Amino acid sequence: MSLNQYIPSRLVLLFRRLKFYILGEKFYKKLNYDWHKHSHRFDIINNIIKHKKYNSYLEIGCQADVSFKKILAPDKIGVDPMDGGTHRMTSDDFFKTNQKMFDLIFIDGLHEYSQVLRDIKNSVNFLNKDGIILVHDCLPAKIWHQTMPQTHSSWNGDVWKAIVECRTLKNIDTYTCVADQGLGIIFNKKNTKLLEDEIRDFKKLTFKDYYQNHNKYMNLIDENELYNLIK
Repeated sequence: MSLNQYIPSRLVLLFRRLKFYILGEKFYKKLNYDWHKHSHRFDIINNIIKHKKYNSYLEIGCQADVSFKKILAPDKIGVDPMDGGTHRMTSDDFFKTNQKMFDLIFIDGLHEYSQVLRDIKNSVNFLNKDGIILVHDCLPAKIWHQTMPQTHSSWNGDVWKAIVECRTLKNIDTYTCVADQGLGIIFNKKNTKLLEDEIRDFKKLTFKDYYQNHNKYMNLIDENELYNLIK
């Protein structure tokens, strides 16, 4: 899916925020992430492509080609039902018919837990042996950045919950790089640091859960650690 078809008006955002104030979770502490001090996602992607000598690139969610047009992979495909990229369809439909394998897959579509998790699991099936999956918007700094539905113009959604669930899966190795709203890093190999918390329903995790456990849940690394990992 793509995010841009779901951008609500400012009036709708205001109404949703007021509703959340009344009915939503009452936890307003924030994490001190200053994304201006970190690299942009497209620079990190291009560095990985250059270092690994990758050729094939898939991007899920290509709103206005903000990232897609900057990616330097020789062979690249972008999937979005509204605009940008090369394929005008949902990610679900794309994966149903796709037969191509990719070196790097970047997921930045609909910022909703179940859709992101589905995109990740589908991507694993089309990832080359030495390939990498990246997921955008994994580290919301405030509760407003991750409310469902969207209540703020700056919105990560609850992508982070999909990363937490991936941390509990034995067949993939998942990290979160502290850069550009949080970049999930997923390798198609045995989990080296399995999250063994007994979470019965990942969708019901709260922002307070995330705030109190985010170092453990997200398996945080910095950009230098990311480049060491891909070596």
